[in-house]
Amino acid sequence: MFRETAPCFKMASSLLTQPVLLKELRPLTAHAGINNLQARRHFGVGRCLKAKVPPARRARERVDIPGLEMISYGERMHYVPGLAKPVFSEWDRGYKDPRHYMSPPMHKMPLFKEEPCYVFSQRTGMLEGVRQALWLTKTKLISGLPPQLISLAEDPANQIPDQDERVQNAIKHARFWDTTEGRPDKQKYSTTLLMNLMHLCATLQCSHPLIGKRILAEKYSLAATWKRGEGLFQIRGQNGLLQNCIDPLPEVSGKEEVASTADHVLETLCPVSPTIDLQKVNVYRKEVNCSGFTDDYPYPHAHTLYFLEEADTRYKLPPEQFRASMIMFTFGNALVRAHKLYGNQPQSVLDRPITVQAVGTNGRLFQFLVLQLNSTDLSKDDGVKNQVWLDEDAQLYDFAKVRPMIKKKQVKVPAGLAGYKPETFRKFLALYLHGAV
Repeated sequence: MFRETAPCFKMASSLLTQPVLLKELRPLTAHAGINNLQARRHFGVGRCLKAKVPPARRARERVDIPGLEMISYGERMHYVPGLAKPVFSEWDRGYKDPRHYMSPPMHKMPLFKEEPCYVFSQRTGMLEGVRQALWLTKTKLISGLPPQLISLAEDPANQIPDQDERVQNAIKHARFWDTTEGRPDKQKYSTTLLMNLMHLCATLQCSHPLIGKRILAEKYSLAATWKRGEGLFQIRGQNGLLQNCIDPLPEVSGKEEVASTADHVLETLCPVSPTIDLQKVNVYRKEVNCSGFTDDYPYPHAHTLYFLEEADTRYKLPPEQFRASMIMFTFGNALVRAHKLYGNQPQSVLDRPITVQAVGTNGRLFQFLVLQLNSTDLSKDDGVKNQVWLDEDAQLYDFAKVRPMIKKKQVKVPAGLAGYKPETFRKFLALYLHGAV
C-alpha cells in the first residue's frame, strides 16, 4: 500500500515546488477568476466609483490690457499651438430662432422692478400653514360652519329623497364599482366621489331653480395682487374646479359682526417671516387682477371652489398646508371680484362683503370653508378684518374595504362600506344650497 501511494506524495511535493504549475491550475478551481477580478478592482478605483463629485471648473477671467493684444490663430482659420484662442462677435442670424433663444439678463427685461414680489401658487407649501395664511390675508378664523348654513340641510324640504342610501351608493360606486382592478387609486376614486356628490345635490334643481344658474369651470388661471405690510404679494395659478353663478352669494355675518372684527388681534409669526416659503420674483406685472374669465362672462361670481388633495401627485401637500392653500385661493377669487366692483384702490370696509366657499377632500376626509371678504385695505394690522369659517377633517365614512382586514385570525374591519356619517354630507349639501334657497 505504501508503494502505491508514494508516487502521489511525490507529485504533491513537486507541485508545491513549482509555482508555474500552480498558475496553470488556478483557473481550474471554483470562483478563482472572480476572486482575481475583485482583488485587481480594489487596487485602482476610478473617479466614477468614488462618492465625491469633482468640483466644477472655474471660468478664467479675460484681462484686456490696452496696447497689448494677444496674437490669436483666428486669421489662420485653424488651431495653432501656442497662439491664443480668438474672440468672435455674436453672430446675428437675421431672424428669431426659438431653438437658439438666449434670454436677456434679468435687469434688462421690460418688466424688471427693484421691489420684489412674493408669489403664492398651487404648489406652495406654507411652513406655518393656516396661521400664515390668516396673517397674509388679514383674516379672523372661526371654527365650524355658520349656523344658518347648517340649518339649510337640516330642513326636510331641502333634503334629497332616500338621501343616506343614495350617498352610500355614490361612495360604493367610487370605491368598488368604478374600476376593473382590485382597488382604484386615490386620485381616481376621490374625483369620482366628488362628482357623484355634486350630481346628487344637482337633483334638487326642480325644487330650487336657482341651482340651474350655475356652471362649472376647470383649469382656469387666477391672478390677484395686494399689499400686506411693506411687501407686495400675488396669487397665481390654477386651483381646481370652480362653480360660478350669476348672482353673488349672500352675506354670512352682518354689519355689527363685521365691525367687531376690528378688535381682533392677528397672531404674529415671529421669528418666522411670513414670506419664508413664497417665491420671490423681480420680473412681474405690478397690478394684475384676473379672474380667468372675460369681462362679459355671464357667470362672474365665484360660488364654491372644490379642491382634491391628489390632484397633483408630484406635489402633495400635508393637511395643514392643504387647508392654507384653500384659504389663499378662496381669498384670491374674492379679492379679484372686489377689484372688479370697487376698483384697485384699497377699501377699508366694503359696502357689500363678498362671500366665497371652498370644499377640499381626499376621498374620505372633507374640509369645509366659508370666506367673507370685508376689506381690501390689507397693508396694516388694525381695522376691519376678513372672516373665515373652517370645519376640519370631517369624515364621510370610516372604512371602504374591498377585502376584510384580518388580524390574529379575527375580522377587525369587514369588507364593504363601514362607519358612514350622514352629517358630513349634510354640510356638503348646505354649502351647495347656499344662495339657492
